[in-house]
Amino acid sequence: MNFYEILGVTPESSLAEIKAAYRKLARKYHPDVNPSGAKRFKQISLAYETLTDEKKRKNYDTINGIFKKETTNPAEKNKKFDDYSEQLKKNKTKKKSMDFSKIFNFENAKATKKHSPINGEDINTDISISIKEAVKGTNRTVNVVHSELCPSCRGRKFINGAKCSVCDGTGEYSQHKKITVKIPPNVKNNSKLRIKGEGTQGQFGGKNGDLYLHITIEQSAKIKYDNLNILYTVPITPFEAVLGSEIDIPVFDGHVKLKLPQMTSNGQKFRLASQGLKRNGKIGDMIVTVSIEIPSSLSDDEIKLYEKLKKLSASNIRENLLNE
Repeated sequence: MNFYEILGVTPESSLAEIKAAYRKLARKYHPDVNPSGAKRFKQISLAYETLTDEKKRKNYDTINGIFKKETTNPAEKNKKFDDYSEQLKKNKTKKKSMDFSKIFNFENAKATKKHSPINGEDINTDISISIKEAVKGTNRTVNVVHSELCPSCRGRKFINGAKCSVCDGTGEYSQHKKITVKIPPNVKNNSKLRIKGEGTQGQFGGKNGDLYLHITIEQSAKIKYDNLNILYTVPITPFEAVLGSEIDIPVFDGHVKLKLPQMTSNGQKFRLASQGLKRNGKIGDMIVTVSIEIPSSLSDDEIKLYEKLKKLSASNIRENLLNE
């Protein structure tokens, strides 16, 4: 609802008619008289303040595309025509062309206004990926809300004095758009990926904004990263640690082999060259930390062997604990 409808008047109403309409509504909706009419009274007051100020009223009419109807009074038309003729005579020596529409008070007629191009705004959104996806690359579907200039009212919010039905008077038209984005291999944590032209739509010939994806790489309990290096915690059995063994370690491209020496200790680190992330011609390493773990289930024979090992063991690994 526009200001004229709020007061129950028309764009052709005089100042006196507007004031009279305001007084009538104010008596009805003033909070002192009608406690439930506070919101309505604010609307009435704002409309009155705007329409009783000549400059504010003219700006309001121009912005909202409200045009006064042409007068049908013949005497008034003749007077304006005489004024126009007299004005032409005065300016004849100056060779200046007069604006016929202004003499006839047609300044509210529709005119083509040239706008400068306005570029659209960028859209930023966050996405998270796994370390495997960071190494191998992946695709993500991003749901983006695009806010564009209303195609019906072109952002003016009102059409011929009435609220635009397409945008409901907001001047903008929003729609959801799904965009499939390809994330390249070996992407860095906290990096920013730009998708050109997928931001907010530009206006009056301006360029569209861009879509920026802020990428976070999720850490896991077993795999982390340090710049180009991948930090990998790998479990081994007690007998692999004591006897030494060549073990297979699953990686993103298959498996790599790691040779464990005899008497490998818990937390011992091994470096696998060129098994890390690749970026800008450089490649990192994979640093493996072994963790000696007991299997969650053991057979009866395995338990008997542990019992035998307990009887055979003569060392006390906690003997010098306080002296270390």
